[in-house]
Amino acid sequence: MLCVNTSFVPISFSSSKLRTPISCTLPGTVAAAEPLLLNAVRGVDVERPPVWLMRQAGRYMKSYQTICEKYPSFRERSENVDLVVEISLQPWHVFKPDGVILFSDILTPLSGMNIPFDIVKGKGPVIFDPIHTAAQVNEVREFIPEDSVPYVGEALTILRKEVDHKAAVLGFVGAPFTLASYVVEGGSSKNFSKIKRLAFSESKILHSLLQKFTTSMARYIQYQADNGAQAVQIFDSWATELSPVDFEEFSLPYLKQIIDTVKKSHPKLPLILYASGSGGLLERLALTGVDVVSLDWTVDMADGRRRLGPNIAVQGNVDPGVLFGSKDFITDRINDTVRKAGRGKHILNLGHGIKVGTPEENVAHFFEVAKSIRY
Repeated sequence: MLCVNTSFVPISFSSSKLRTPISCTLPGTVAAAEPLLLNAVRGVDVERPPVWLMRQAGRYMKSYQTICEKYPSFRERSENVDLVVEISLQPWHVFKPDGVILFSDILTPLSGMNIPFDIVKGKGPVIFDPIHTAAQVNEVREFIPEDSVPYVGEALTILRKEVDHKAAVLGFVGAPFTLASYVVEGGSSKNFSKIKRLAFSESKILHSLLQKFTTSMARYIQYQADNGAQAVQIFDSWATELSPVDFEEFSLPYLKQIIDTVKKSHPKLPLILYASGSGGLLERLALTGVDVVSLDWTVDMADGRRRLGPNIAVQGNVDPGVLFGSKDFITDRINDTVRKAGRGKHILNLGHGIKVGTPEENVAHFFEVAKSIRY
């Protein structure tokens, strides 16, 4: 593959960043500019921050609600190629975000690892046989995505063709500690007492489980990239339930291992790390080696930038509750976030997923304002 700089008039500002976007072509093909999101992450001089929203495909959209009426099972919706593609593209057709994320779930790999589960309406994830013993960990299989979730690869390939360089196609996975939290707790949890009991009384068992998830999620990221994902977000939603010293034992080394493994095989693949409530761990998140740290709304964007340093891109971090406000209020919060993030290496997003009941017209306004911004 040949990568060349496409000519355009650069926007003037004092920086050592690349001044022109990169385009990649195969011999005999016409050059296609890289999506804005990829250029922004890589430090190319862009005219505005790219924008996409976590849970941009979901229950706030009437079109998604219609699909849910016909296919009430979440797993059916997320494990059928045609439905995955259709749902992933719903926000693309309406809002044209700069990132189109695969419609799936971080628990999707579990069945392929011999961990039976379901996602029950009104209750959430249910793990049928929570893991607490070494014998149970021994029964957990290494994840082979091409065998267990071929529909993910097929959907990503179709999404790349549908979006056609106009936006970046995003994949995602769950981080080892977060996945372990679900399978040890038996589902969602409020106090995480079961996994902490395992961590602090039988840590060898937990480390064994975390290693299996680490090897499997590294492979899953590689699989997604090989089938069309142009960036991958890692969700470590529950890592912030750990104290900093415990994060350094039960999350950080496994995240680093995943990122090191993926960077060896896919050195140019941008990796984004999101952990809700991560204000106390920001500097440690940067140690993982990710390209982007996604901030939640409890961290001031300017403070986050300062603490993470200039070499890491940031994503976020408008409070999703802002989307229940007036259009003027939404506009002000967007502008405040972009101003604090500064020029470049910023992906505009929420600090968490879009909430159920969010007015669809307010999401439309968010994208309209975001895409009208110019540095």
